[in-house]
Amino acid sequence: MKSGYTLPVFACASAIAAVQHLKHQSAISEVEVDLINPVAQVKIPIEQVAKLTPHSALAITRSDPGDNLDLTRNTPIWAMVELTQGQGIEIIGGEGIGQKADQQAAIYAYAQQLIQTNLERLLEPHEALRITLILPEGRQLAKRTSNEAFGVVEGLSLLGTSGIAHPLSAPDQLELFRAELQEKARRFDTLVFCIGENGLDLAAKMGIERDRTLKTANWIGSLLVEAGMQRVKSILLFGYHGKLIKLAGGIFHTHHHVADARQEILTAHAAKVGVSTSDLQSIFTSSTAEDGLTYLRTLGKEIAVYDSIAAAIETRAEEYIYTHSEASVEIGVILFDRSRQVLRQSRKAEKLLESVREL
Repeated sequence: MKSGYTLPVFACASAIAAVQHLKHQSAISEVEVDLINPVAQVKIPIEQVAKLTPHSALAITRSDPGDNLDLTRNTPIWAMVELTQGQGIEIIGGEGIGQKADQQAAIYAYAQQLIQTNLERLLEPHEALRITLILPEGRQLAKRTSNEAFGVVEGLSLLGTSGIAHPLSAPDQLELFRAELQEKARRFDTLVFCIGENGLDLAAKMGIERDRTLKTANWIGSLLVEAGMQRVKSILLFGYHGKLIKLAGGIFHTHHHVADARQEILTAHAAKVGVSTSDLQSIFTSSTAEDGLTYLRTLGKEIAVYDSIAAAIETRAEEYIYTHSEASVEIGVILFDRSRQVLRQSRKAEKLLESVREL
């Protein structure tokens, strides 16, 4: 399977091309980008580049995620750069770049680091740079993503912890995940499972060792069993509540095409802690798990309900591992909401969290 590159890489490449063209007035068909993670220099094709004013230029690349079912494939990524006097690089989210709940552009840590590192090398000590990133199709594409579930509106995120876009939708990727788990299991007896990039990014911000984290995509069940077979002692499950809630109902492949009983599970646990029948009906008919959580917050019941859900996830996951591997693995659960704020963490998770944080 052919890997490609994540959106931050193409945004960075456009910015590099625009600055190089502005400084040297040369035709540019490709630029070299230092990915940082992984340690690699790669060449990215440039579709167009033009000088706008004596101090500004625009360059365009197109996304290539490789053999990955990615809706951003071939979407144009623009970078408009403006050289000014002073110091520093300012990165602005233009049209098609989403906005977070705090009204900041959804340009996350890796994208910021990638652009800062690569562009600083092109500037003289007295030069400053303003970069405006634009995804002309971003607002429309965002309607087909789960961005709004994580509090990002009006466009796409420049999210990720790596420059490589692996073909996560391909079945062969599960074998790569297993190989990565086996390697980590030889080094650590406690691992952290994150479904996607949002979890990995938030885990890093909480100080969790990157080497302990494993991206699972939707194959949580298979990788839990593999962890049992590799004699991992404990696992911290770290994820968006709207995904991990499925484990509380015994659903261990979390893709929505396989099974989706989130509202039913949420309603059942609300009933368990004594929510009234009329409120249960409102929760059951909520259009999303996030809407159900919002309703529970109006009742002041979200803590009790999600404590119940976290406990069910731990029990179900431990039983699932034992059934399929005859191994006893301790499971802790941390759930976060669409604002990427920790919603609940179990007592087991609190203990495990101390052992997986960087010293």
